[in-house]
Amino acid sequence: MMIRSLLLLSIFFVVQQTFSQNFEISSPNKNILLNIKVDGTISWSASLSGNVLIKEAKIGMDFSSGVDFGVNSKVKDHTIEEFSSMIYPAIPHKDAEIKDEYVQLSITFKGQYQLRFRAYNDGVAYQFIDKNKRERNVISEKAKFAFPEGAKSFFPQEDSMYSHNERSYLNKFVTDIAADEFCSLPVVFTTDKAKVLITETALHDYPGMFVRGNGNTTVDAIFPKFVLEVEVDKAQPDRNQTITKEAEYIAKISGNREYPWRVFIMSDDDRTFVESNLTYQLSRPQAIKNTDWIKPGKVAWDWYNANNIYGVDFKSGLNTDTYKYYIDFASANKIEYVILDEGWTKSTTEILAFNPDIDVAELIRYGKEKGVDIILWTLWKPLQANLVEILETYKSWGAKGIKIDFIQRSDQYVVNSYEQIAKECARLELLVDFHGSFKPSGLRRVYPNVINYEGVKGSENNKWSKDVTPEHNVTIPFIRMAAGPMDYTPGAMSNRQKANFGISGKRPMSMGTRAHQVAMYVVYEAPLQMLCESPSRYYQEQETVDFITQIPTIWDETIVLHGAIGDYIAVARRKDDKWYIGAMTDWTSRDLELDLSFLKEGNYKMEVYRDGINANRYAEDYKIDTMEVNRESKIIAKMAPGGGWSAIIAVPSF
Repeated sequence: MMIRSLLLLSIFFVVQQTFSQNFEISSPNKNILLNIKVDGTISWSASLSGNVLIKEAKIGMDFSSGVDFGVNSKVKDHTIEEFSSMIYPAIPHKDAEIKDEYVQLSITFKGQYQLRFRAYNDGVAYQFIDKNKRERNVISEKAKFAFPEGAKSFFPQEDSMYSHNERSYLNKFVTDIAADEFCSLPVVFTTDKAKVLITETALHDYPGMFVRGNGNTTVDAIFPKFVLEVEVDKAQPDRNQTITKEAEYIAKISGNREYPWRVFIMSDDDRTFVESNLTYQLSRPQAIKNTDWIKPGKVAWDWYNANNIYGVDFKSGLNTDTYKYYIDFASANKIEYVILDEGWTKSTTEILAFNPDIDVAELIRYGKEKGVDIILWTLWKPLQANLVEILETYKSWGAKGIKIDFIQRSDQYVVNSYEQIAKECARLELLVDFHGSFKPSGLRRVYPNVINYEGVKGSENNKWSKDVTPEHNVTIPFIRMAAGPMDYTPGAMSNRQKANFGISGKRPMSMGTRAHQVAMYVVYEAPLQMLCESPSRYYQEQETVDFITQIPTIWDETIVLHGAIGDYIAVARRKDDKWYIGAMTDWTSRDLELDLSFLKEGNYKMEVYRDGINANRYAEDYKIDTMEVNRESKIIAKMAPGGGWSAIIAVPSF
């Protein structure tokens, strides 16, 4: 009996070995190697230039009925193909032309599902495709990622999945991320040789993904449950909810669909994470034909500076005269928009009626006369309750867009709400700026009128915390911005070094130098870009305003000259025939050599906005220089602690 049992066990293992299948694809430049194994379960690993980045990733999906993905999986067929094409974004956030080149492995499984893997020069991605037509629930999606020993993470740790996703990045060993600790996306993991950024795109009708630790070298994907019941929050009933009942599943589906792409940007050069377009490339194609009406631009914004205008003959505050002052400032400086933030409605829930002190119809009329359009702020809860009527009313008034705030959820219902809002606004030719939101996840390509997202710890935090440090400011371009544009809201004119900074809700100041703030207009991608300071202060800083307003908000070409996460960055961007450079540093003063060989032949005029000689003591000290340069020039960007450096390069006119 013992011999017979051993023989049967041996035959069992041989049979199991026979059904194990391995697949391998590499990036077009052969630097990234992706290995996939199907032996009942599905796993994969990835290496860059021979160095393992992800040792093993086990993936699958569990359903309430029918076939589970990655359980007793059997391969029916597979194909490996190479693709190369060009993408021309309607609203180019960093590049007007994107080369979409990759190798794709498509595996068809018995049980009516597929799995696609793609290998790009800057990363890999995978996506499940469901060919079932039945209605069922997704109980869970499995994704466990194992990293090499000693791996660390820039971890945007969350306290709850009910979140604005505005986080600081904790530098932690993966083994120190406990099983009750989790983060929102994007998140970066570092090894001795390289880094990998994890995020998602093509997120439709499905909950957003988070990542949880295990107290070892692995992390797991987790998702918010399907929400069944909510109650209004007693403290802030207009904007906050308490989720009181959740299902035991994460999504309801009808089958025959594609699930989100799981995206892994990989590089041994931090600059790649800023230059990458992977989240855009993997998004669904554009859903609207006419985009001529979508006008990127800058915004004179009121909320950060608490309407603190002065030197006028009227009482400043939430009233018509104050907003006409904003419009006059925007018009004088060729700023395209003014946002009416919280306070313009009768109440935060009565959003079809005006604050009696603000004549919105008159402001929209006055703005048109001055060449300035109006964007209206609203809370998500009251908007979602009466979406079509509210949006149609705003359109009838002549508003050009909406800023939607306090969304805070990432479950399936709310992900669908994002798309519903984007679609309705596209129909009405309204721009959308999502606030209190999760990161961009592909919607901006489908509906280019989705022109910005928050989901970042931005300058408004200066009003109540000391979190927005120069180190934070040179971390977010490499991590959060890899997902897409971010509404950080730069432009503070009250600038301080670390020793002089203080929290002031009504008269906020920023950490770092004036030149640090100005450089954000080149470094940070935001087709709808704010000027957060009071117009009264800007009038006193006209030289700075004149420099900022020359900088575009969309780009034809992006080149990252220098970059190290959390330390420094220098970016060159082109719009038409002009180049713009922005450089920023953490609390360490730096001299970065900028090679201008990206320029074409010829001589150019370069206008530089840089830290003044005393910026290390007085952060508002700056200097503007003009010089002649060419493609042979190598310029030193000298930055004070928390400093910055910017340049505008143009062919001189004679």
